[in-house]
Amino acid sequence: MASFKTVMKSGHPPTLFAAFLYFDFCFAIWVLNGAMGPFITETYKLSPAQTGFMISLPIMAGAIMRFPLGVLAQYIGRKNAAITEMSLIIAAMAFGFFLVHTFNDVLAMGVLLGIAGASFGVALSLGSGWFPPQHKGLAMGIAGAGNSGTVLAVLFAPPLAQAYGWQAVYGFAGIVMLIPLVVMIVFAKEPPDREHQSFRQHVACLFEKDGWAFSLVYIITFGGFIGLSNFLPTFFYEQFAVTKIEAGRLTMLAAIMGSGIRIVGGYFADRVGGVLVLTVVLLAAIASFLLLTSAPSLALTTILFMLCFAALGAGNGALFQLVPLRWPTNTAVAGSMIGEVGALGGAILPNVMGLSKQYTGSFAIGFVGYAAFAALVLGCLYLWQRRWVGQWIGPRGKVLEPAQAAPVPAGLEPAPV
Repeated sequence: MASFKTVMKSGHPPTLFAAFLYFDFCFAIWVLNGAMGPFITETYKLSPAQTGFMISLPIMAGAIMRFPLGVLAQYIGRKNAAITEMSLIIAAMAFGFFLVHTFNDVLAMGVLLGIAGASFGVALSLGSGWFPPQHKGLAMGIAGAGNSGTVLAVLFAPPLAQAYGWQAVYGFAGIVMLIPLVVMIVFAKEPPDREHQSFRQHVACLFEKDGWAFSLVYIITFGGFIGLSNFLPTFFYEQFAVTKIEAGRLTMLAAIMGSGIRIVGGYFADRVGGVLVLTVVLLAAIASFLLLTSAPSLALTTILFMLCFAALGAGNGALFQLVPLRWPTNTAVAGSMIGEVGALGGAILPNVMGLSKQYTGSFAIGFVGYAAFAALVLGCLYLWQRRWVGQWIGPRGKVLEPAQAAPVPAGLEPAPV
């Protein structure tokens, strides 16, 4: 088992750090409206359904923007794509600070926040691009731990909104975005794993069954993480009548688990196999969702969300251990496509929770629905992995050794250059 120091020596740590910081700050900005949900709801007297839609809009916009940014990164480089995106985010924050005055403006701002949500595939591919296949899971886990930006948002946005007004938070966010922008410009280097492919080759994963299989799993793991982390401040505020700041702190506890465990998920996926780790975390997520339907106490609910987020975070890391094994030459585009569909799934969750609360008086229906879908995907994963093993992964989803490989199936051959 390679030590962490050995893994770092095999790649370019400054680029990995820049990718983590870039993703971390982008993620924080992406979920700002969710973190400030109770404030915005109170200002405009929103119904539960309106709140759910308002929270889901940045998730949906970010999902739609991910794939175009991934394609752009293949042509101008991942570092340049990241710099371009962060510059646009700073401009978007200026719009939020100066021009958001009505609920329609909030919805428009939600679309602009989606620019930050587009960073996923580029950040992970940039961070892991310098590392060999046997260490990509850990490298992607470290870069992907940037979803800890949720912690920054729910920790700092509510107190700042309380003290200065929630519109001012956009201004603060634009200023701090300069930090990852400077780090990216100074320390990151474009990875050497870039291939010169046609547009058709870039988007080939869109027309492959495996791409959609990965996307369904990611709807559960990442979709659950982003959807719940956006909705939890509102959930805690309405379900337990805690203060807006306390709701953010409770959300922070769950978000920390989901972010930190992502690295662990990638680490164990490298060693025991991504498919095995995904199986375990899906079972844990299903159990957590079902237990939450009983509306337990605040303390038990917080613990269950922490366990649920830990499972979802580990699943995110495990899934993206598999992506570069399946698409080794266009990981950025494949990752963006999978991330796009997964995030779209996350955009559904706040709407389901809001509608459930508005029409049944309880959030239970939303939890039951997500648990049922996760159970369905778990059954499909069992069937999919029987075809994958021996073609592009080893047993349980480990890196395939040459001696274990079966004849390369159609569609998996390296792309010509």
